[in-house]
Amino acid sequence: MDLRVASYNVKAFRLGFGEVVNLARALEADILLVQESGSRRTLRRLAAALEMHRASDPISAFRRRVKDAVLVRPPWRIIGHRLHRFEASQRLYPRGALVAQVGRAGRRVWVVSTHFGLAPAERLDHSRALVELLAPLEAPLVLGGDFNETPDRKAVRRIGERYRDVWASGSRGAGATFPAADPSARIDYLFVSEDVRIGRVEVPVAARPASDHLPVVADLTIETG
Repeated sequence: MDLRVASYNVKAFRLGFGEVVNLARALEADILLVQESGSRRTLRRLAAALEMHRASDPISAFRRRVKDAVLVRPPWRIIGHRLHRFEASQRLYPRGALVAQVGRAGRRVWVVSTHFGLAPAERLDHSRALVELLAPLEAPLVLGGDFNETPDRKAVRRIGERYRDVWASGSRGAGATFPAADPSARIDYLFVSEDVRIGRVEVPVAARPASDHLPVVADLTIETG
């Protein structure tokens, strides 16, 4: 079963809602993993504009939101989802992972959108928490997000010890995603479990950046046997 997945930090649409919609449409992704997803209202507008279903953080009246989200295009559907908050996060900018199970034609896939912190020690704590969170989940699994560090750093290396970095496995070149206007660092990633086959992987460069990040897009095959 073929599956096109993209991970994209949309910077809360601060560079323009229409720009994000146009770029996201061009990606033609079955599953879109979003970070810095903006207000609930704007995320609903995005899902409607793309004709996708969405999963996001639950309403919490007394805590700041963790703005990760998962969008899926029919016939894919969201079977269930939950938000995990990382304990080792800055109080005013909480981080976490949105974990969703999606399905189509009886096939189930775990998909995860995450956004790590800015400080190295914080990111390392986040990587430990994420590996522990995902360990009980059965494959296949796709993980994407803004990890805020390059592939040689400890947090990303920890994730790469358990899951395959699709760019490293399926493409060539630097794959830089940040800053979008003149990308020089690869800090946005897609990872997959071992049973997912990796096809084409790309970092589309927009003529007019819709965010300060560029998306990562991969064509994957989920074995159905």
